[in-house]
Amino acid sequence: MSAEYETWPAEDAAPAPPLAPLFMDAELFPNRSLPNTGFFVLMGVLIALAFTAGAVFASIGAWPVPFFFGLEIVLVWLAFKLSYRQGRRRELIRIGADRIAVHRRHPNGRVRHYVLPTAWTRAEIARPGEHQAQLRLAAYGRTLVLGAFLSPAERERLGVAVIRALGRARAAPQEAGGGA
Repeated sequence: MSAEYETWPAEDAAPAPPLAPLFMDAELFPNRSLPNTGFFVLMGVLIALAFTAGAVFASIGAWPVPFFFGLEIVLVWLAFKLSYRQGRRRELIRIGADRIAVHRRHPNGRVRHYVLPTAWTRAEIARPGEHQAQLRLAAYGRTLVLGAFLSPAERERLGVAVIRALGRARAAPQEAGGGA
């Protein structure tokens, strides 16, 4: 194992990017199906409906019902807040001839950096075709799962792209050396 490769997280500073050329430079992030404007419109409609229905129920003497409409609005808002927090996830994957750099930002803002040697890293798609399919990078007896927040089909497409990029990266020094 070479001392220049740090195989597990260093939280203090980002490692240097892989040497040029990059064979893959991808940023992964979860799909947000409802933009902020849509969220505000949806919440406005829900509040208007809850207020109107609550006023109707209160006028016929069912005074506890408006409380539950208000509780429903708070729970919907909380669910969206948690969903949007998960939407802040990011994974940056850079594959160079010498190393693979993965920069992972968690929803709480914490950043982790992983650097793996290209020559010693194995990429595999575990359980392809299943809902639990995973893209794994393995080196030195450790495993790093990439794109866990992606859909199964997206994870498999990412896996194929990473495997191809790794193949091209491993072949690059041989091609450059073989032509001289």
